Amino acid sequence: MSSVLLRSRLTNLISKRNRRLLSSDVASNPPKEPLIAAQALASDQPPPPGTPESSNASTSKSLSFLKYSLIAAITGATAATGYVSYAYSVGEIEEKTKSLRAAPLRNNLPDDASSIDKFKNLLYTSAMTVPAKASELYLDARKMIEEQVQGYTEPYAEKLLPDLHPMEQHVFTLVLDLQETLLYSYWTREKGWQTIKRPGVDAFLEHLAQYFEIVVFSDYSNMYVDPVMERLDTKHCVRYRLGKAATKYQNGTHYRDLSKLNRDPGKVIYLSAHARENSLQPENGAVIKPFKLENDDTALLDFIPFLEFVARNPPADIRKVLASYEGHDIPEEFIRRSKEHRRRMQEQKQQGRLWRR
Repeated sequence: MSSVLLRSRLTNLISKRNRRLLSSDVASNPPKEPLIAAQALASDQPPPPGTPESSNASTSKSLSFLKYSLIAAITGATAATGYVSYAYSVGEIEEKTKSLRAAPLRNNLPDDASSIDKFKNLLYTSAMTVPAKASELYLDARKMIEEQVQGYTEPYAEKLLPDLHPMEQHVFTLVLDLQETLLYSYWTREKGWQTIKRPGVDAFLEHLAQYFEIVVFSDYSNMYVDPVMERLDTKHCVRYRLGKAATKYQNGTHYRDLSKLNRDPGKVIYLSAHARENSLQPENGAVIKPFKLENDDTALLDFIPFLEFVARNPPADIRKVLASYEGHDIPEEFIRRSKEHRRRMQEQKQQGRLWRR
């Protein structure tokens, strides 16, 4: 009997112990969920408020607005600067900005002014100082740019020739063009550039150098003019050579500005085949027939009598004389007038003889 009871108690103790061990294992080692299922649950959840995605979107919108605002501001400033540069000169802009520069000086408040007045004055001064400084920067930049541009469009000096000797103040200046006046240059594929001097150019220069101060004025570079004139003018009849750097570039054309020669404009003759087109003083121009490689060309020699007569009988203003030849070929008209003058002189002599009788 006692053995049976003892066996039943041992059986109960063992079963209770086993139940405790099983319950502790389950609590300490819970069943694990698959990893894929956890990722799927996380991806299905909506993003919480204030996540980086929403902040990035707002930042992108702000940067986009700032970018377009800057583009609009730069475009407007560029358009305004272009209009002001086109519509106004530097002097006009300086005159208009005087009020901006003087505005801060006109608003000096007394020491006993109220704080509100001082604050308003500070705001007004700042608002007027910024555009004044901007206008000063614009004027400085524009002056610098215009100086650079003038280096290419204006003659390199205000006086292209030195002063005449006091003993030569009565001497006239004969300005000669180069292309189609003294020579003709052309290019061929076989021979390249060819320069042909006009018939009679040697005699023309040598003879008129006795009466005139001769100047060659070309729109070619001096790198071309100087070597050509060394071969053309072997006796150095031409005193001065002026090239492209001495011309005024305007509307796509290099003009000869005779007012920069430092000579009396009433004593300057510009002889050129294009005297009306490439000179800013066409009233000083004497048009010669353009040279186109004619072997029998005598235009330079034909001009000698007229030019010699002007030098021997200098008029007060050569421009009035040239104006009287407007629309005529000067050598032919001069010969006609000379014959007419001789005819009248002979008639007067004959009338004088009749009166004496």
